[in-house]
Amino acid sequence: MLTLHVTADAAVLVDGERVKALGPYEELAAAHPDVRVRRWPGILTPGLLNPYGPEILEHTYHPDPREADTYGTVPIGGARAREIFRADPSRLGASARRGVQRLFAHGTVALAGQLRVAPVLEVVQRSGLVFGARPEGLPGPVSLSPRPMVLLPGLVVGGPARFAVFDVEDRADLVRRGASTCVATVIGGRLVYRGR
Repeated sequence: MLTLHVTADAAVLVDGERVKALGPYEELAAAHPDVRVRRWPGILTPGLLNPYGPEILEHTYHPDPREADTYGTVPIGGARAREIFRADPSRLGASARRGVQRLFAHGTVALAGQLRVAPVLEVVQRSGLVFGARPEGLPGPVSLSPRPMVLLPGLVVGGPARFAVFDVEDRADLVRRGASTCVATVIGGRLVYRGR
């Protein structure tokens, strides 16, 4: 099924896992009158690379909402995360799935860093996230919204339908306000995160 993702200044026509066309909304909609249209506020980007893959998915525990009384709701790192994983190694896979959802909610479509834990690697491979090169000298503390942000190369016709939409005025506003402004993330043509 064809889907047309539209913002005020961009339109991407997706066919399955690929970008079928890029251009003005009016032209794409006229050429494909039966297309499903998804309108988004803000800007459409190729998505972000998060350089902290292992730190976020292997060294951080992402609590299940049902564990809020015990662990709270925010990610847990450091010695406490190691203690949780040591006590029950089976938590790694489920934690990684929740971590991937948090990454999607921040417009992440690619990770950097070498994942070494099999259940985590399996979760990432199934999610559709791709791997990119880790920048030399990581920018700062581990974050779902790292600074500086690393945007991927632009979308191309025939290329993978992998992108994110942020509810901001422009890229400078995205840098100022951060990746938590994400309203949609698409990987492999699938809407994997929708904020609104």
